[in-house]
Amino acid sequence: MSRLRRTLSRWADSGDQHARDMRRTYAADDCATIASAPERERVHLRGTLRTVTLRPRGGVPALEAELFDGSGVITVVWLGRRQIAGIVPGRSVDVRGRIGTHDGVRTIYNPRYELLP
Repeated sequence: MSRLRRTLSRWADSGDQHARDMRRTYAADDCATIASAPERERVHLRGTLRTVTLRPRGGVPALEAELFDGSGVITVVWLGRRQIAGIVPGRSVDVRGRIGTHDGVRTIYNPRYELLP
């Protein structure tokens, strides 16, 4: 096996390991994984915010974040907000709300949230 291929394999394995660690970290009896969470039903999810962006929707400010739990990614949107204290990339959060699909992207609008340590 070439040196480049070995290096790429190590990187791929470390990414898979990171996802497994995230799934273990955020596993709880009352929480669904992002990948298995049903749409149009109330869900409880935990994960880490990967990105946080101010992205207006229909002329209204909207704070948009990407939540990752090791199984998948979901977009979380707070309408009418330019910023929320503690909602920053790398922060662990617990969110509750309904999942919908907007332009093919799974999204939770205005969820209840709790910042995790």
